This record gives sequence, C-alpha cells and structure tokens, in this order.
Amino acid sequence: MTTNKDERIELRADGIRICALPFGATLQSVVVNDAGGQPTDVVLGYDTADEYSDGDFYFGGTIGRFANRIGGAAFELNGKTYRLAKNDGENHLHGGLEGFDKKLWSVIERTVQSVTFARVSSDGEEGYPGNLRVTVRYSVDDSRALHICFDAVSDADTLINLTNHAYFNLNGHDSGSAMDHRLQLNADRITENAPGCLPTGRFLPVDGGPFDFREEKALAPGLSSGDSQIGIGRGYDHNFVLNGTGMRKVGRLVGDRSGIVMEIETDQPGMQLYTGNFLRPIKGKNGARYDYRHSVCLETQHFPDAIHHPEFPSVVLKKDEPFHSETVYRFSV
Repeated sequence: MTTNKDERIELRADGIRICALPFGATLQSVVVNDAGGQPTDVVLGYDTADEYSDGDFYFGGTIGRFANRIGGAAFELNGKTYRLAKNDGENHLHGGLEGFDKKLWSVIERTVQSVTFARVSSDGEEGYPGNLRVTVRYSVDDSRALHICFDAVSDADTLINLTNHAYFNLNGHDSGSAMDHRLQLNADRITENAPGCLPTGRFLPVDGGPFDFREEKALAPGLSSGDSQIGIGRGYDHNFVLNGTGMRKVGRLVGDRSGIVMEIETDQPGMQLYTGNFLRPIKGKNGARYDYRHSVCLETQHFPDAIHHPEFPSVVLKKDEPFHSETVYRFSV
C-alpha cells in the first residue's frame, strides 16, 4: 500500500477509537468514555507528522531497535564491538539519533479494527548489525482493548527491544498532572538505577517503599518520599521486574477524576514506569499545553542495558529467529 506521511488511520470497535500514524508507527490518540459517558482522549501527542518528526519526547512512538538505554553507547556481540550514538549523555537511548519513531513505515494491512505497519531496518542503521524486518500491528476489539503486537526477524545476530512510548493521562490528555492517578503493578522487584538511569545489575525488593505498587496506590506520595532512587530519576524512571512469565495481567492504572481504568497485559519481563519528569511546557494536540508530570508511561520491555548484564533476560535476536511480543491495554470504568 502507498504510505502517506500525514495520513491518520482510525480504528474503531465498541467503546474504543484510536488513531495511528505511519510516521513512527505512532499511536496518536486513544479515545474511550469516562465514568460520565464523555469521550476522552487518554494519550498525549501532536496534531501533525512534522511535529512528531521535530519533537523529542517520543509521544506514542514505536521505539527500536533497542528501547531504553545501552551503557556507553556500545556493545559486543560475537566478538565484535558495535558503537552507537551517544544521545543520552554517554549512553544510547531509544534506538539512537533517528530511531524507529523517526522513520516512515509502510502500511501493509488495514481493516476497520486493525492496521499493520512494516519497515526494514538496514544493516548498520544507527550502528546495529543485521537487516531487521519488523512489523507493528495495532488492533482494537469490543472489550475496549488496544492490542500492540511486534514481530521481527534479522538476517544476522542483533539486539532487539521494542516498545510503544505512549504517555497516558486517563483524565484526558489535556487535563494537567497525572500524579494522583492510582497504580497497581505485579512486581516484587525493580532493577536498581545508577546515575543516568542505567541499571547497576542489582535487584531491589519493593517491600513497603515508594516502588511497592503491589496494592493500588497514588503516584504522588512516592515522588516526595526522599528515596535515593527517586532522586536519581527525578521521579519514577525505573524498570519493574514483572512477576510471572508468558502473557499475563501485570497491572492497572486508574484515572482519579475520570474513573477510567486501564488494565495491562503483556508477555514481556519488564515495564518502565516513567512519570514525565523531563516534560517541559509544550503545545500538544488541539492546542493543549503539556508540562512536567502530566502523564504516566508504562512501557513493556526487556530490561535496560541487558546486553551488559548476563543475569538479565537476553536481548540478543539470533539470525533467522522470529521475534514476537504483545501488550494489551484494556479500558473500563
């Protein structure tokens, strides 16, 4: 199919409507009804593809070839060192200077309830080895669920860690702070952060502290807890080690004013909780003003910098080995 950079692809099912863009295979909007029956767009974003191209917050973008950070912007694979862009201090972040969120994807399949985007990340793109063929499929269903599926295969051993970088505000994308949202996560541990939000390799138990979301609670109190890990990230910017394996329910987020509930299912081992700590005042969709902590990111993933930590689940994709992952965001009131 012909791909138009400025095309908006709308998907609909009972109780949910989304828009996706070929540029960045971007999730531009997710509209569901709040507890009062009012349609509410719950993800931050921009109006045009050009704004996504120029922006630096990854709003709703598909992140790859490697989501999150790689320490020192380099890694060794099969005895060879690969050097990557240093776009986060001395480290590599979210695929580099022009990651997957800055690429125009092709539309290869489209129905009323689903769209599939595809591209080839060529050998050497942003420093990564192998020609990687990758697809992203968005679909909605009548249970008010958004499914995001990633599939990929490479003609050489490479690294892979794919996610979507949606910024959620369940009170509405234009409603201000999201820090009174309530969060529950099925995670007993986090990966400890060093300065720069790189993992040290240690696992920290969440017991009783600001990272203990095993019972639902508001985000705001933990942000003012004085915990040293909160200080390192200027808020929550941490990988949670999700309990269980395979496709399972891993948590939920509740809009404190809208009553909208978002349940999360995934087959991934980790989730990055990020509370918009580096957002600055900018213009978003429909003239909305976004600012510091106006959103919550819940990015399902493999662990940051996993190539340098053999104790973490592997992020090496072997030649001709298929990669698949799925995350579901299910909405209710």
